[in-house]
Amino acid sequence: MSLDITIDADEEWDSSTDWARLAEAAAQAAIAESAFPGLVQAARPVELSVVLTNDEEVRGLNAEWRGKDKPTNVLSFPQAEADELDDADTPGPELLLGDIVLARETCAREAEEKALPLTSHATHLLVHGTLHLLGYDHLDDETAEDMEAREIRALARLGLANPYEVAA
Repeated sequence: MSLDITIDADEEWDSSTDWARLAEAAAQAAIAESAFPGLVQAARPVELSVVLTNDEEVRGLNAEWRGKDKPTNVLSFPQAEADELDDADTPGPELLLGDIVLARETCAREAEEKALPLTSHATHLLVHGTLHLLGYDHLDDETAEDMEAREIRALARLGLANPYEVAA
């Protein structure tokens, strides 16, 4: 699996953090807890893109793609279909999982409200976004419980606490 990371608002994202390493670890942990754990070392190349940007950029994307004219913490734009995820172990062209976009100001505000380091909260959001790229959602209680359980296990792999207990 390869990760393409873009830091648009680099003056706002702490340059002392290795965001590429953090994003890759989060994605790998999420994939390991998904129905597609083989994606990390699939027979075909697998790529996902992460963009670290600001609230203004995310607000524009959220308005354009979701009809919500406000910033949000994370957006996910899946590109792979379920059958492509199932066939990742078959040699073939590169499999593009999709794009994850994080908004710096919203992430930082939420981290502060939860008394968490920004890196911990961003890791959670990257796990969450990766699971969305793999077809998981939280549209009803059953799918939300499944997705949250996968997030909790993925974060535990990274040594991070259950974000839903911390929030409670």
